[in-house]
Amino acid sequence: MKKYLRLLYNGIIPANPVFVLLLGMCATLGTTSSALNGLMMGIATAAVLICSNAAISLLKNVIPDKVRIPAYIVIIATFVTVLQLAISAWMPALNASLGIFIPLIVVNCILLGRAEAFAGKNGVIASLIDGLGCGIGFIFALTLLGAVREFLGTGHIFGYEIYSEDYGMLIFVLAPGAFIALGYLIAIVSRLRGLSSNT
Repeated sequence: MKKYLRLLYNGIIPANPVFVLLLGMCATLGTTSSALNGLMMGIATAAVLICSNAAISLLKNVIPDKVRIPAYIVIIATFVTVLQLAISAWMPALNASLGIFIPLIVVNCILLGRAEAFAGKNGVIASLIDGLGCGIGFIFALTLLGAVREFLGTGHIFGYEIYSEDYGMLIFVLAPGAFIALGYLIAIVSRLRGLSSNT
C-alpha cells in the first residue's frame, strides 16, 4: 500500500510532469488561456495516460522489443481517437475550444515517457497508480497555470469575476503570457521543493 501511495504522490509533487520534469509543454502553453481549458485538457490527457499505462502493462510481454515504441504509440493513439470521438459527440464546445490539442495528446512526451519508463516494466495496478499520479499532477499544473493566466489577464477564475476586466493584462491571455506565468510558477515550485528538502 505504501508503494502505491508513494507512486501516486510522486507524480503529483516531486516529479510533477510540468513544473519539475518540464514535459508536455505544447499542451501546457497552448491550452491554458483559462482555468477551465486547463482543467479539461488535463483530464483528457490523464484519462489517456491511465488507460494507455494499463494497456501497455498488460501487453508488455506480447510486444516484441524491436517494435516497442511504435506499438506504444499505436496504443496511445487508439485511446486518443476514442477520446476525441467521444468529446466531438458529447462535448462539441470543448472540442472547439481545445481544437488540435486533443489529437496532439498522442505525441505528448508524458504518455510515451511513462509507457517506456514505467508501464512497460511493471504490473497493471502499479501502472494504473503511476498514470493516476502523473495525471493528477498534470491536471493540477494546467489548472493552476490556466487560473493564474485567466486571473491576471481577465480578472476572472473559472469564469467568475474577481475584478473588472478593464484592469486585466491582456498579455497573460496571449502566448507570451503563458511563458511568463509558467516561468514564475516553475521558479516558485522549485523554491518550495528546495525548502522542503532542506527541512
